[in-house]
Amino acid sequence: MSFKKFGIWGNTDKKSFWKILPEILSWASKNNLKPFLTKRIFEKGSFDTEIINSKSDFNKMDFMLVLGGDGTFLSLVRAIQNRTVPILGIHLGDLGFLAKVTLKDLFYRLDQVAKNNYFVEDRSLIKSKIIKDDQTIEHVSLNDFVFANGESFRMLNTSVRVDDHFVGNYKADGLIISTPTGSTAYSLSAGGPIVTPNVDSMIITPTSAHSLTSRPLVVPGHSKITVSFSGSADSIRFVADGQVHEILNPKSQVEVVKSGYTVSLIDFKDTDYFKTLRVKMGWGKRGD
Repeated sequence: MSFKKFGIWGNTDKKSFWKILPEILSWASKNNLKPFLTKRIFEKGSFDTEIINSKSDFNKMDFMLVLGGDGTFLSLVRAIQNRTVPILGIHLGDLGFLAKVTLKDLFYRLDQVAKNNYFVEDRSLIKSKIIKDDQTIEHVSLNDFVFANGESFRMLNTSVRVDDHFVGNYKADGLIISTPTGSTAYSLSAGGPIVTPNVDSMIITPTSAHSLTSRPLVVPGHSKITVSFSGSADSIRFVADGQVHEILNPKSQVEVVKSGYTVSLIDFKDTDYFKTLRVKMGWGKRGD
């Protein structure tokens, strides 16, 4: 696919974003590509470019360039929703798992995109349906959904079912339901497994479980996970991708399934998921 238009989404709080942006616009001009800036970027600077005025404008883009960290990447995924525009993530700090390209390689990778030397990888998302009082609230996440007690220092009691089969009661500080993409995020820090992105699955991970027998569980991607609560405090925190928050009550129920759409990531043949693990986490290295 030959790209002609692309949008720029970025973390405007980072000085490195404003330093690199003019160079990206200059690169676009040299390569006869038309850049579009978000309103937030446009209003904070002075640029002779077109603007992404609404979410429907994403449909006009051949790809989106996101500059920031993984959090910035996740915010763009939430904004794009089910639009099939591919995303190229540029990390403005250390190497990330979503925004995998560093500033050092930025223009080398952009040149590859301009020359059609790339491929698109589809990543699964998960969808939650929160049944709370007389309301039904839905959220979609690329990484995870997190449940935690709304009161500090209180244990969360969750009852988990998979496809209407009772799994067990988790007594823990919290519970994480993640995608394979999110398996290297909060779930991993809570002791969950690393699951490669092409494995069709979901991961259920308790955080600081109050029983040695409570262990992470990997279930098929087509499963329906149902979470309910008992013996918890008056409020339960629900967080989607670390960015969207809801307050639940003990009578609430949450169903989690794989989303009906995916997100498309631009990637390159010479990138390596396991190399990212080794570089980012020192995976496979012995401690000094």
